[in-house]
Amino acid sequence: MDSKMDQSSIGPGADLMFADLQRTNLRRADLRGAGLQYADFRKADLRGADLRGADLRGANLRGANLEGVDLRGAGLQYADLQYADLQYADLRGADLRNADLRDANLRNADLEGASIWRTSLQGADLTGADLER
Repeated sequence: MDSKMDQSSIGPGADLMFADLQRTNLRRADLRGAGLQYADFRKADLRGADLRGADLRGANLRGANLEGVDLRGAGLQYADLQYADLQYADLRGADLRNADLRDANLRNADLEGASIWRTSLQGADLTGADLER
């Protein structure tokens, strides 16, 4: 975790734009509505986290563990989610335009109503995923 940041700065509505959170354990963290634009979450553990309505535009989530994460209505435009584990993630209504989900694990993820225009899904595992509008 960034040395200028402590646990108390992480919570609902937090402003963590450009934060370096590589390999950070944020399991079950409540980050609803947080400003996480361009934050670096590479290989972070976000299993079961609540990121409803969070702004993750341009965030680097490459290789992050997002299993069972709640991303309903989150903004993930231009986010790098390559190799991320999003199995059982709730992405209903999320904005994934121009996001990179190559080789991501989206098994059993709920993408109902998600915006996936120009989203790269090459090599992604969509087994059991709900893609209905």
